Amino acid sequence: MPQRSIRFRIHADGRVEETVEGVAGPACHDLTERIEASLGVVQQRVASSEAFLQASESVSVGVSLSGETVSTGDS
Repeated sequence: MPQRSIRFRIHADGRVEETVEGVAGPACHDLTERIEASLGVVQQRVASSEAFLQASESVSVGVSLSGETVSTGDS
């Protein structure tokens, strides 16, 4: 099973760029849905060609988010 990872880049203007690797197809969205809801409004979702591979292959997807408050804990 490939390693799954989520990387975040926080830009000076407050935008958060999220990159997911090692997750194929709709499982990527399922994995990041709660995180994206906590961060704010998804402004843009860009799926790479790997996003359309079968679940047994790896995937890399970039997402840009915008929000005023960032909370990663469960409340």
